[in-house]
Amino acid sequence: MIKIYYIMSEVVNWGIIGLGNVAHEFANSFYNIKNANLIAIASKSQNKLSKFKANLNIDINDCFDDYEKLLKSNKVDTVYIALPNSLHYEWVHKSLNFKKHILVEKPAFINSQETKKIFNHPSFNDFFIGEGFMFRYHPQIKKVIELIKDNEIGNITSMESVFGKNLLFKKKIFGIFKSKKFDTNKRIFNKSLGGGAILDHGSYTVSMSLLIASLIDGMNIKNYRLINDDKKKMIEDIDIESSIELIFDDKFKSKINVSFLNNVGNHTIIHGENGKIIISNTWCPDSGEIQLINNKKKSFKIENKKNLYSLEIEKISDDILNNNIEASYPGTNKNEILISTQILNEWLNG
Repeated sequence: MIKIYYIMSEVVNWGIIGLGNVAHEFANSFYNIKNANLIAIASKSQNKLSKFKANLNIDINDCFDDYEKLLKSNKVDTVYIALPNSLHYEWVHKSLNFKKHILVEKPAFINSQETKKIFNHPSFNDFFIGEGFMFRYHPQIKKVIELIKDNEIGNITSMESVFGKNLLFKKKIFGIFKSKKFDTNKRIFNKSLGGGAILDHGSYTVSMSLLIASLIDGMNIKNYRLINDDKKKMIEDIDIESSIELIFDDKFKSKINVSFLNNVGNHTIIHGENGKIIISNTWCPDSGEIQLINNKKKSFKIENKKNLYSLEIEKISDDILNNNIEASYPGTNKNEILISTQILNEWLNG
């Protein structure tokens, strides 16, 4: 791993660009983290700036109504970009211009052209760039990796991963579903903002597929094929349900299903020659539960004393302080960002 741009400190000073719901959770996760401070925020909404400042006790001089003003601040080492998906490329590019380390919310980019331009940026190999998949830092993922490396299910052969929640219908009233308004002002329902089930939920399932595939000896995750389901469901120009099968190196298959239409669950099943591992809630658990089924059956309750964003901030700050330009395992490295974007692109346009 290349190590170049040094921070002469024991603490990483973070700034946040974009103050939506996810940024709120992220910002409130800095408490009791010894290697990171949140010192600056930026939003074009004065209302959001005022609320964040009041909640987080950030100096008024470090609350910016212009994203570029935050990037010009010499106090900020690292930026968390929590803007709509369609703005990620622009502000990752500008952050590199201003010599900042970067964590960008998932999906990092919405097409392969954007990704390749960032990879060709003159400062690409000088600064940390990570993608915000906080689920990878949960202790249950560490346990899954441990079970696989201990050969508890033998050689891995395939997996299934789903992420779906009904976002379009309210609960039944007298046996009849009542539709919610399809609000294109919301990012997830707006194509121009990078919305849709594939880029939103699908980015998680693709990330999990790459994480597990990378555990197979000799696996080349760049060598994949994508089989697109013909049953993709759309409302207007937004995909709301879709499934694919990924085949890596012709020896590992990953079946994926995502939905804004149905409560299909959040689980992952990893199959090996001698058994399987079931993760009941893969993406956003407080405490995790894993089932190991081989010649016997075991269940593991995985306690998590910190929230997922705290774990992510702490680990990424550690990477930056160690002068790494990409996330250490099990975080998302730069190669995975490139491959994930390619897969999502093919899936979306297939």
